[in-house]
Amino acid sequence: MKTSAGGLRYKLSGPSDGPVLVLSSSLGCDARVWAPLLPHLPDRLRLVCYDHRGHGASLAPDGPYSMGQLVRDAETLLDDLGVGSCVFLGQGLGGMVGQALATKRPDLLRALVLSGTAARLDTAAIWQARATAVQAQGMAAIAAQTLKGWFTPAFLRSPAAAPWRDMLLACPPHGWAGCAQAIAGTDFYTTTAALRLPVLGLAGDRDALTPPDLVRETTHLVTDAQFAIIRRAGHLAHIEQPEAVAQHLTGFLAQHGLLARAAC
Repeated sequence: MKTSAGGLRYKLSGPSDGPVLVLSSSLGCDARVWAPLLPHLPDRLRLVCYDHRGHGASLAPDGPYSMGQLVRDAETLLDDLGVGSCVFLGQGLGGMVGQALATKRPDLLRALVLSGTAARLDTAAIWQARATAVQAQGMAAIAAQTLKGWFTPAFLRSPAAAPWRDMLLACPPHGWAGCAQAIAGTDFYTTTAALRLPVLGLAGDRDALTPPDLVRETTHLVTDAQFAIIRRAGHLAHIEQPEAVAQHLTGFLAQHGLLARAAC
């Protein structure tokens, strides 16, 4: 892992001349969350995984944060890395960043993958209440409910869930709250509907945080977008079903000619 000039912690892997896939994670997660998926992706990809501000080892200034700040963080990181074009895979919060980045920088994004995300999530009042609770009581205030959304009951009962529970509890409370407040002020229905690039939406069939119908609704705001449901998976479908997610992703990239080195 390295730290960018803007204070984001990131990791690069894969061939330096490969097409770039950026992985942007969900609220409460850091770049480690992609580890189960990466071995199943085509080895020709150049992968960029990073921690949002307030998460993992990235800068964690006092909040609240704005969605604009989170988008500028990603944009600046990619510009600093010399990424001229990429495919952006955003999970949850990362999917909202991806929608905004596709609107702001159509030159930068060749395609967008929206996993367990939406153009708008809950109400501002709900997010503010969650942020207030976390600031007052720490991550334990929302941990149980979040984990029930992240995973199916069977996975949550298994030892495999322990590292992800620890990751959530280790998230800086003020960083989580800052990003939650960014989500509170976000409504991308109009701007996402105006996008004109290849889009793939993915939803876990047991996702209680962003139910499949919500992900489908956002995905199909974009003309000719594709949508797939990942069976036996919660919000973090790529952890419970990495092979299925990788299969859908790889097929989408191949269909649009995005696995060729000239694509990015």
